Amino acid sequence: EESDFPICLCGEVTKTSLRRFGGWKKIFEATLQEPKSNVLSEPVVCRWFNLHYVQKMIATGQRLVVFGRPRLRGKRICMDHPEFEVIENDEEISIHFRRITPIYPATEGISQRVLRSIIYRLLNEISDELLEAPAPVDLVQGEKRDAIRAIHFPESWKARDAAREHLVLSEFFAMQMLIASRRSESSTRISESHCGSGTMLDKFVNALPFELTGAQLKVIAEIRRDLAAGRPMNRLLQGDVGSGKTVVAIAAILLAVESGFQAAFMAPTQILAEQHYTVLGRWLEPLGIRIALRTAARQEETFLPLIAGDENADVIIGTHALLYDTVSFSNLGLAVIDEQHKFGVAQRARLTAREPAPDTLVMTATPIPRTLTMTVYGDLDVSIIDEMPLNRGKIVTAVRDNSKLGEVLSFLRTQLEKGRQLYVIYPLIDESDKLDVKAASAEYELWRERLRPEPCELLHGRIPAPEKQGTMERFRRGITKALISTTVIEVGVDVPNAAVMLIENAERFGLSQLHQLRGRIGRGEHKSYCILLTSDKSKETAAKLAVLERTNNGFEVAEADWDLRGPGDLLGTAQSGLPALKIGNLKTDAGLMRRARAAAMSIFATDPRLELAENQRFRRLIVEQQGRTFSNVS
Repeated sequence: EESDFPICLCGEVTKTSLRRFGGWKKIFEATLQEPKSNVLSEPVVCRWFNLHYVQKMIATGQRLVVFGRPRLRGKRICMDHPEFEVIENDEEISIHFRRITPIYPATEGISQRVLRSIIYRLLNEISDELLEAPAPVDLVQGEKRDAIRAIHFPESWKARDAAREHLVLSEFFAMQMLIASRRSESSTRISESHCGSGTMLDKFVNALPFELTGAQLKVIAEIRRDLAAGRPMNRLLQGDVGSGKTVVAIAAILLAVESGFQAAFMAPTQILAEQHYTVLGRWLEPLGIRIALRTAARQEETFLPLIAGDENADVIIGTHALLYDTVSFSNLGLAVIDEQHKFGVAQRARLTAREPAPDTLVMTATPIPRTLTMTVYGDLDVSIIDEMPLNRGKIVTAVRDNSKLGEVLSFLRTQLEKGRQLYVIYPLIDESDKLDVKAASAEYELWRERLRPEPCELLHGRIPAPEKQGTMERFRRGITKALISTTVIEVGVDVPNAAVMLIENAERFGLSQLHQLRGRIGRGEHKSYCILLTSDKSKETAAKLAVLERTNNGFEVAEADWDLRGPGDLLGTAQSGLPALKIGNLKTDAGLMRRARAAAMSIFATDPRLELAENQRFRRLIVEQQGRTFSNVS
């Protein structure tokens, strides 16, 4: 009977015919019937108009599957131009039709039908070695072979969901075993107590012109317990932009130095390393602590040699240069790594690969969704500063179209007249022929004219280090009122009077990066303003920028970023040293990740070296996972 929706029918071709009409036009008809079927008890006439190749493919006696919309034409049920498949054998029916059918990513030159048949045959040839149970029986249900078959050719949606859960748990368990092995290996390394009496720390805290927040005090107590434990600390310190992580790091450094050890402080950029050098020097040198700075490799133009005796400094601050063999520590007890996500797990290991093992504190101002802390940072204990200092000004964020630039300029001039300072941020240094994006160098002279007589300066990564340092110092002192810059100021730059930021081509930046940039303002008592300028009217850009208008909370921004972009970009697999996920989704499968993590931690709690016979398969699993990690981890 007639249907408003396309349907799928399977039957035998009982008759074919070719009819002509209108002179040269042809209709090929194939009558399909299946007497034993309730659906095809009446014949259905399939018709193709002027498609000569169809009559060469269909013959009487063949079995055919068709997909189309049946219509009543006189006394006949007809289906015009249906999609069709000729059935060669019963196995094909079981694979391709009357079931939940898998659709695979397109492969050039191979049809879905052929690819499906190949996979169906290969499923019967999987070796037993590849089917070794990868997870404990109390974590996953059923056999791996059955799960692999059901994920491709499930008998029901329930069977498909059960198969997927089995495979996701197995995948997550393998990842968590690798992470747990790192934790176990670290905990068994030889270390010493790096926690002094706290006399220096008390002097430092008492000299601060502000009170530490409750969150800062809680984290300092957690770090203090780790330093005194006699096993290596491996702690991740999360805190939003401007939450006071540096003060907590200084507290850790003071405890280590007071106990007779050195501290290393590694930052991702030269500007940030120099700023930490200035800030730490301001607080630590009055306490008699010696500080050295090292910011580049010897072969680079920006190489800054350690002066005689600096290798014995109490605190050495630097960039990736601290990883080089030319930097030697006489007695390293603590390594602080700022903006951890900009370094790889192998770089972290290289800095701390010495015996006795130093304590490690890694910090990030890019809040991390909770599920990611179980993966990328799963080998670390986590501390969170979830409280902002009371003396910070409010930040107002506004999205403006390029057509409103005149109004924006008027607002900026008003703020400069009030004595505030301004950042203008561009995504590029120089103009690009391929991208319709403004660049800092090209726009710099224009801004000098726009803001005259207020002094402006240009800052980007290709400016020689001494000039960069001079530019930043003049801006800090308030001599320069506006800084035209790229994202080189993204992290760490602290100028309390800089209360206004304009970001050009805001659509070109990631959500977390925009939040990081915004964190350069609002660091003083003044109300601050971040203006996101864009000409992009897409829904994606509107949704992204609306998040920043809605909230200043970095943890909310991180979750929204994950919702908008997905976990792939955030995971940073190459940086983490973890294998890429094939099936699991870190966000939607967070509950399964927690179950896998609990199972892995339980195994290592009872057998830290995986020496028991029943755990040998897990030892092989870890070796296999290590082999799959990216070769470009650095």
